Amino acid sequence: MNIGFAICGSFCTFSQVFPVMETLAKQHTIIPVFSNISYTTDSRFGTHLAHIQTVERICGREALHTIEQVEPFGPKKLLDALIIAPCTGNTLAKLAHSIADGPVTMAAKSHLRNGRPVIVAVSTNDALAGAGENIGKLFGRKHFYFVPFGQDDPVKKPTSMVADFTKIPETLAAALEGRQIQPILL
Repeated sequence: MNIGFAICGSFCTFSQVFPVMETLAKQHTIIPVFSNISYTTDSRFGTHLAHIQTVERICGREALHTIEQVEPFGPKKLLDALIIAPCTGNTLAKLAHSIADGPVTMAAKSHLRNGRPVIVAVSTNDALAGAGENIGKLFGRKHFYFVPFGQDDPVKKPTSMVADFTKIPETLAAALEGRQIQPILL
């Protein structure tokens, strides 16, 4: 299968996401997509160039990072599924409001025209605050499937939630059958 794997700017989770990407790349063709911020930003979790090199090594292909590169996903039916991991609060908001102003959101919009699954792995400090509304909107939309998620530090970050990235393959398999794995909330 051809699986799109879109990466947003929750840099602290990249070290958890990349091993899952590597596992999936052994079984599927992975087409990597970077959000604008993840493609250009250095952080305390590594440089953008190091992240790009890691992903391109894992996937064996160049990472896509522009709207023009991902727009053909839908018209050409290039993907069987699209994974967005990590999916930030910013991206959740844009998906919930049908805004396609960057490579990740355009990839989702283009891909969704074919009625194929988008797998969302939440990673946001405001899941139980501002992003909660957007998560709820996406729960009610066809073709969106969530990787189970829960609070990552309820004492120091009481509104923060992060997906259990190890459950991406299981979520993908269920989504391809039109099912949401349960429980969603950990």
